[in-house]
Amino acid sequence: MKIRGAVLERIAAPVPFAESAPITVCELDLGEPGPGELLVRIEAAGLCHSDLSVVDGNRVRPVPMLLGHEAAGRVVAVGAVGAGDSDIAVGQRVVMTFLPRCGECAGCASEGRTPCVPGSAANNAGELLNGGRRLHRDDAEVHHHLGVSAFATHAVVDRRSVVPVDDDVPPEVAAVLGCAVLTGGGALLNSARPGPADRIMVVGLGGVGMAAVLVAVSLGAPEVIAVDTVPEKLALAKDLGATATYTPAELAEQGVQAEVVVEAAGNVRAFETAVAATAAGGTTVTVGLPAPDARASISPLGLVAQGRSIVGSYLGSAVPSRDIPEYVRMWRAGRLPVERLVSAHIGLDDINRAMDELAAGHALRQVIVFD
Repeated sequence: MKIRGAVLERIAAPVPFAESAPITVCELDLGEPGPGELLVRIEAAGLCHSDLSVVDGNRVRPVPMLLGHEAAGRVVAVGAVGAGDSDIAVGQRVVMTFLPRCGECAGCASEGRTPCVPGSAANNAGELLNGGRRLHRDDAEVHHHLGVSAFATHAVVDRRSVVPVDDDVPPEVAAVLGCAVLTGGGALLNSARPGPADRIMVVGLGGVGMAAVLVAVSLGAPEVIAVDTVPEKLALAKDLGATATYTPAELAEQGVQAEVVVEAAGNVRAFETAVAATAAGGTTVTVGLPAPDARASISPLGLVAQGRSIVGSYLGSAVPSRDIPEYVRMWRAGRLPVERLVSAHIGLDDINRAMDELAAGHALRQVIVFD
């Protein structure tokens, strides 16, 4: 079938992207879903730093690539029954997740602590989990982004890349659950597992960091501390329930610390700030994705002498099929107002300008809404 989507033509184009236009919105051919796969009509798709990191070259992926990994939509067609897909019906709303889990490898046996091995390999190759690509343009293959490629009117995805949700979950809420909330919330629920008396700090208030703030507030932490350089983001964090907000400079000057610190900015300075702000006996959880060659400076003695830990958490160490239903329950109970994370609704044709907004740190979660 013919679809319309946003294809990254080249990486590391000069900024502003609105002028260099590395992403082209164009018509593509989408193949039919194979065994264990689904055809999904995209309803909403969020822009995340994981998309930007491919555009700006921090995460080198094969191009041309149809971007987008945080999304929700309706199932239009189901591939051959008998390959694990019979539990999903046409018309079902699904949340897309960017790391499929095969359920059989050592990574899947870790219950989310480490990524699925075949899923990661497929993502790196720009393929679906069952192998190959379903996207073409002018008879040439177009790569999939993280098994989803949601910046398009439709997508073919592996059944293991989606989690079904009920119709009462709005598309933009469902979309943000699939990456921002899984990552930010999972950093706390799966990786840090704070005790009732633990103070929680979040360094970096993008979509993932702000989701961590929401989850920290929902846990009833005695203090929820938000750290960023952008005053508007600090104000929003306070409005969402943070008990205190600081810039990194203010944090260092005042010596504020917490037992659990989540780093969600994806840069070296933020990581170093988070480690320094971790109290004795506490845990730093890092979920940000800096450039592969980035290096930080920390004191090993500070870890040993004060009994502190640093934990890496990819996708919030999540098992999406387990965790997304829990976040839906929290949202229904009014404890997780995910819709507050959406800072703008945009059209597909606004994609290059929207990447500029994301790169400048102005945006929280811009969501592409499809008719």
